[in-house]
Amino acid sequence: QLQLVESGGGLVQPGGSLRLSCKASGFSLDNYAIGWFRQAPGKGREGISCINLDPYNTVYADSVKGRFTISRDNAKFTGYLQMNSLKPEDTGVYYCAVFRSFGAFTRPFEPRNYDYWGQGTQVTVSS
Repeated sequence: QLQLVESGGGLVQPGGSLRLSCKASGFSLDNYAIGWFRQAPGKGREGISCINLDPYNTVYADSVKGRFTISRDNAKFTGYLQMNSLKPEDTGVYYCAVFRSFGAFTRPFEPRNYDYWGQGTQVTVSS
C-alpha cells in the first residue's frame, strides 16, 4: 500500500524549531518531487515548500523563506522540513505530498498536481 506518514509536529514556543519528517512506504521517492503544505484553522491549504528530484532545486513560499528548509533522503524514503524561528501564524496542520516529476517545477504549490498525500501533523506555535 502506497502511503506517506508525517511526524515531528507538536507544541513549540515562538522562536523555536521543529523538524517534520515525511516517510514513504510502498514506493520509492526517487522519481517524486516532495511538497509541504499547511492549513491553518478556518483557512485554505497553503503550499509552503517543494523539493524536486535534484535536492538543490527547491522553492519556498514568501511566508517561510529564510526560516524553513526542505530536504530529502531517498535512501531513507523520507523528506524533511526544518522549521526555525517559528511564529504563531505558522500554526496549522502540515501535510506532505508527492508528485511524479519529469523535469522543472510546474506550479509546485497546486495541490491538484500531487499524487499522494499524508494524513497531516499538527504544529502549534504558542507561548
